[in-house]
Amino acid sequence: MTRELIFGRNAVREALRGRREVLELWVSERAAESLDWLSEGPRPRVVKERELTEAAESPDHQGVVAWAGPYPYADPWALAAEEKPVLACLDQVTDPRNLGAVIRSAAGAGATGVIVPAHGSVQVTPAVCRSSAGMVEHLPLAVVPNLARYLAEIKRDDLWSYAATADASQTMWQADLTGGVALVFGAEGRGVRPLVRKTCDATVSIPLAAGVESLNVSVAAAVLLYEARRQRAARPAPG
Repeated sequence: MTRELIFGRNAVREALRGRREVLELWVSERAAESLDWLSEGPRPRVVKERELTEAAESPDHQGVVAWAGPYPYADPWALAAEEKPVLACLDQVTDPRNLGAVIRSAAGAGATGVIVPAHGSVQVTPAVCRSSAGMVEHLPLAVVPNLARYLAEIKRDDLWSYAATADASQTMWQADLTGGVALVFGAEGRGVRPLVRKTCDATVSIPLAAGVESLNVSVAAAVLLYEARRQRAARPAPG
């Protein structure tokens, strides 16, 4: 079986409680004495800090390193087929810390899942697991061959796609995000690619104070995902 590295306390703890099997667990002596949740996984091997740093290829392991089975990517069309889905779609976001932060925010906002294209985008790595605080183990993440084609295929009357752009004529306060939505975010500096933007039903902007041109992609995703959640909570139930 292919083994994938996970490091950091939150990332490993959530992997133990998530959908994939944790195969091996290394911990520092301090972690072994202080973390009661280690009993939820395989018997941990106590090693020196130096060995943990070498295994993680990073000093940011927080005394815990694990190896698990392959990450279980979700079916992107099944996610879109859910009732009133909220999808965060990332267009060529390559920084694993940004992807992890988007996943963490999407989980907090109650989103249905995160969608990334197969090419030109980061997928699940140890850094993504750590920066998502382990939420990648619980929130569905799907990979599509072509993001523009995917957005075109999932369109329906009750599922609209919005490209987040700074020059959109309607703000998030004007857009109706109470139905099914696919919110599309581009990489910093490049934004949403023209073909992907053209495929979307509309564009939407985040109102910014004078002198502020844009937000980090993970911050922008958090703001719009929570606005969608706010609008849904504020909308009165039918009947």
